Amino acid sequence: MFRSSLSLMLFSLVLASAAAAQEQSPPDSIRTSAGDLVITFLGHGSLLFTFNGTTVYVDPYSKLADHSKLPKADVILITHEHRDHLDPAAIEKVRTEKTTIVLTEAGAGQVSGGMVMKNGDVKAIKGITVEAVPAYNIVSKRENGQPYHPKGAGNGYIITFGDKRVYVAGDTENIPDMKGLKNIEIAFLPMNLPYTMTPEMVADAAKMIQPKVLYPYHTGETDVAKLSVLMKDQKGVEVRIRRMQ
Repeated sequence: MFRSSLSLMLFSLVLASAAAAQEQSPPDSIRTSAGDLVITFLGHGSLLFTFNGTTVYVDPYSKLADHSKLPKADVILITHEHRDHLDPAAIEKVRTEKTTIVLTEAGAGQVSGGMVMKNGDVKAIKGITVEAVPAYNIVSKRENGQPYHPKGAGNGYIITFGDKRVYVAGDTENIPDMKGLKNIEIAFLPMNLPYTMTPEMVADAAKMIQPKVLYPYHTGETDVAKLSVLMKDQKGVEVRIRRMQ
């Protein structure tokens, strides 16, 4: 199911141009029923997927790369309105007049020409299916008592590429809603206190979701090796550590 691919070679230029802020991990290639899915790890909460000629960005962020040198976007998915996730400058450099931009309600006024998806919405976009799912905090709150990410304001996304369902969680904790996520092949779960999850929370989330492959992402200064220890007895879940600070 998972293998190296010649399509990885196409992304050598992506990695070179994206290295301005940090050294990226090499892309991963995943075989699907409709061709290879290539995942490029731009860093922080930012990902780049290519599939059957379609380029999908999640949360492009200027500090991570020179986006003027990256591939143009067919689809851009924005999880929420915080500036390290919704960066209008990065979006402008990868969008074209044909790019579909998905935003939350809070972010809709910051980018022209986008469409809003709310928790529970499902849309077919340029050959892929995109589902918006909840992403929020329960435990971590600001000094005024408000969650860093209130319920209903942000999205995680489940993106279906061929027969593979890829869950990009956005900024969230191990929320009860995750129990309803089914048939997740690949999960990107954030691990960055105080805004998202501890390694223990990520391990709990993974046990609810049961992905075949788990990528911790948006990790900040968290000790990602701790997650591998916590997940060592979960035989059906492969933890893949990539550079995603």
